[in-house]
Amino acid sequence: MIKIKIEKPFKLDDTITCGQIFRFFPMDDGSYDVVLKDRVINVFMDGKYLCVSSSNEENLEFIVKEYFDLDNDYDFMNNYLKNADEKIIPAVDFSDGLMMIKQDPFETIMAYIISANNGVPQIANALNNIAKAYGKKVMFNDKEYYLFPQYKDLKDVKKEDFRNCKVGFRDKYLKSMVDKLNNNEIDLKEFYDLNTNDALTKLMENIGIGPKVASCILLFAYQKYDVFPIDTWVKKIMKKDYEIEGEKNIRTFAINTYGKYSGIAIQYLFNYARNKENN
Repeated sequence: MIKIKIEKPFKLDDTITCGQIFRFFPMDDGSYDVVLKDRVINVFMDGKYLCVSSSNEENLEFIVKEYFDLDNDYDFMNNYLKNADEKIIPAVDFSDGLMMIKQDPFETIMAYIISANNGVPQIANALNNIAKAYGKKVMFNDKEYYLFPQYKDLKDVKKEDFRNCKVGFRDKYLKSMVDKLNNNEIDLKEFYDLNTNDALTKLMENIGIGPKVASCILLFAYQKYDVFPIDTWVKKIMKKDYEIEGEKNIRTFAINTYGKYSGIAIQYLFNYARNKENN
């Protein structure tokens, strides 16, 4: 086990459970097992220390710091948002310590294609089914986990095979994406370098990827914080607190108000609306 001293606000529970990732498992002792690209980790907070054990100890501190975005300057981003919009100040203060997890691009693409018109338990179940069928088995703390396969591992998977993993009508979308990746029609690394508008356009050329799914992929896998995914939660918040309706009007407001940190703003607004009554 390693212990990483956290010198700034960090809310582990909120970061893991706020809807960014789907393959995490709460333990009876209050810790979490989380499946990363190449390993399983167990994490919990002990005072100011993040305690981490893993099925793969190699570069563990670096991997964990990068995954939880611990070296980013959230004070700067938070102040930017508070100066941009007085109404968001309670959400920013409430969410201080919520980090943006840096996720594996391929798993993120697959996860958010599955997310369309789907609930969180169903998304997690489908991802775990795909991992169990085609990923590498990892034994960790006497439990059986499966790493998520990469697209090359899924090259020969048929549409019906995806359907058997409980992905529903999204089977053809997943199959199309995997085929394009294996045929080198899409380069996952390219999206890091594209500007956000070009990246959104390129992602939405693929079936099963609309504006919300594309925005989530760019936010959670590529750290493009100037996107603003709009779902029913966002529409409710914008109508109630800002008297703004319609996706176009909401997106225009976000760009003009939150700018390059629109994606951070939406996470804070969502977290605040979802959890404030429980505190």
